[in-house]
Amino acid sequence: MAQLMEHPAVTLPRVGKQGDPCVMVIFGAAGDLTGRKLIPALYNLAKADLLAKEFAVVGVARSPVTNEDFRKKILEEVKEYGEEEIDPALWEIFSRRFYYFKGDFNNQDLYPQLKDFLAKIDRDHSTQQNYFYYLATAPNYFGPIVEKLAAAGLMEQTSEYWRRVVIEKPFGHDLESAKALNQQLRKVAEENQIYRIDHYLGKETVQNIMAFRFANGIFEPIWNRRYIDHVQITVAETVGVEGRGGYFDHAGSLRDMVPNHIMQLISLTAMEPPISFQADAVRDEQAKILHAIQPMSDQEVLNRSVRGQYGEGILGGERAPAYRAEADVAPDSRNETFVAMKVNIDNWRWADVPFYLRTGKRMPMRNTYIVIQFRRAPFVLFRDTPVEHLMPNQLVLHIQPEEGISLRFAAKVPGPVMRLDPVDMNFEYQEYFGKQPSTGYERLLHDCMIGDQTLFQRADMVEAGWCVVNPILDLWKALPPRNFPNYAAGTWGPKEADELLERDGRRWRNFEK
Repeated sequence: MAQLMEHPAVTLPRVGKQGDPCVMVIFGAAGDLTGRKLIPALYNLAKADLLAKEFAVVGVARSPVTNEDFRKKILEEVKEYGEEEIDPALWEIFSRRFYYFKGDFNNQDLYPQLKDFLAKIDRDHSTQQNYFYYLATAPNYFGPIVEKLAAAGLMEQTSEYWRRVVIEKPFGHDLESAKALNQQLRKVAEENQIYRIDHYLGKETVQNIMAFRFANGIFEPIWNRRYIDHVQITVAETVGVEGRGGYFDHAGSLRDMVPNHIMQLISLTAMEPPISFQADAVRDEQAKILHAIQPMSDQEVLNRSVRGQYGEGILGGERAPAYRAEADVAPDSRNETFVAMKVNIDNWRWADVPFYLRTGKRMPMRNTYIVIQFRRAPFVLFRDTPVEHLMPNQLVLHIQPEEGISLRFAAKVPGPVMRLDPVDMNFEYQEYFGKQPSTGYERLLHDCMIGDQTLFQRADMVEAGWCVVNPILDLWKALPPRNFPNYAAGTWGPKEADELLERDGRRWRNFEK
């Protein structure tokens, strides 16, 4: 951040537009998200010279903390969770722009006081009255905080300055609550002020899906039902509930992952080419995909969805406890920690091409990836050779932890006999472009500062995702599971998830360490 830091020797070359002058107000600044992700992301943006010199951060929380203590706390957190050594000179100037404001989010008096405090920050740092509010809070605060900000005049914007609010997931707990929250927000804010964040969209590979599809002439012509057999999306986690048992035991994997993360991956994978990379042009095409996903009947929910809960097992060579033995989880919990499902997209491009989705906790490895499996080539040419079957080609988009793309195809094994083996061509971002410090939030925070909503969910997209999930939630509530736990920690989920594909003559692509 050459301008902001006045220390150009430590900055990286700027690639992209600097953020607008602004104040970032973090509600819930004492929480883990601030120290683990948000402040390290801001520091990385500073090093890349992507923050304006007129920039400040105000952390809001209940604890009585001084500015100096707040700055010391975030320094320790950035040292612990950041990926690079902190440059002392850079940090010294950077941290002087951090302030702490004590207050109770429920207290109406907090917001006029905050307004006065932000006016002082404007004078001290020339931030031009541009504010964005990051709600790193429990979901029950989302609507009330925005309403109170609006009542204090802190959501008003003009042609001279802007006001925006960033809302973390979960956005509602079902379709009705998501609609209600959208209505609550839209009463006091415009859609262009609301940034519904999904940190998965900060991953390089996710952002690269559109570039990969639409900038390469060899892939888009075959990205359709004529050439693609099916698509798999896997979001596997090795962790359990990580001290979030109280929240997770009421949410479950279906609510926690499918209507947001996985629906975003589906929409980017399946969308039609937008007319431009403008935010609404892209999101219009994503929304069309989400609306085209066929809702399931009760019988289809039974046949095309699987739920699981992990029991005790071995993970990474160590014994892992059962879900029901985790802290703050009911000993007879019927909550799912694994979900698999088969969905169909009812449009011309994807008719009869199933999309298989799965996500789960306590699986063998942490891995998120999308598998595009192509149709098999005709066997007729190889009928008089020792080759007994032809394996399908697979294109894999690796999203985390390693980001990259791999292509699997058949190659002849050297020798006088016709034998085929699968081989993989691999591209890894880190190997090719070098490692860049990243929390996954840099692009999203920067986009908010410049007013680019492309990677943020629109109201209709959120509701469309819940429309897919709601019939499953309803039936699962009416028919509680009888066989939990039904998969051991350290495995790829219950056998019913494998059977979901086997009935169609397919199988999951698993990656082992």
